Amino acid sequence: MVSKLAERERAEAARLPQDDIIGILLTQHARIRDLFTEVRDSRGEARKHAFDDLRALLAVHETGEEMILRPVSRRSAGPEVVKARNDEEQKATRMLGRMEKMDVSSPEFEHDLAELEQMVSDHAEAEEREEFPAVRGESNSQDLQKLGRRLRAAEQLAPTHPHPMAAGSPAAQWTVGPFAAMVDRARDAFGGGSGGSGNRANGNGGRKAANGRKANGRK
Repeated sequence: MVSKLAERERAEAARLPQDDIIGILLTQHARIRDLFTEVRDSRGEARKHAFDDLRALLAVHETGEEMILRPVSRRSAGPEVVKARNDEEQKATRMLGRMEKMDVSSPEFEHDLAELEQMVSDHAEAEEREEFPAVRGESNSQDLQKLGRRLRAAEQLAPTHPHPMAAGSPAAQWTVGPFAAMVDRARDAFGGGSGGSGNRANGNGGRKAANGRKANGRK
């Protein structure tokens, strides 16, 4: 079932130019909501695969935001807003890192999944309420599309697994991200996803975020 929040995010994104950074991020927010539902409603191998997709998209999405969006947000929304969003992302990344080591059928995973979903949803709503309007208010359409193209390029180099030491720090993402991404994508290719589900995270969830198609909602 598609949530009303995801429907609203997709509808808002559809009104924006193809490369607009806010449109790309809104569509990724909607896809993340869909994936939480898939993980919550599935079992066994299907749940492992859905969680791999969710984990990869969250890792790529948050890295892209910290590298490309946050420097602009710092000027437009202010440092306090940026710090709050980065702190939230760091907390979510730590939880995601714990969860990818868990048995996806365990009660502990179920508990953390519900907590992570609420955390990520609250974070996305705060971005959409406080950060996105400020960025849009101080940027013209051409600048927003240029940022969107930079976001897509950054996501192609982003890690597909959580890296708590870099999360919440744009400088660390620029320094650690490309190397971590190479390690992650090799790990995915050789079966290092959650529960041993192999390269699906890279070939499906991670690629969706990186190539700007299904995750970005741009054909």
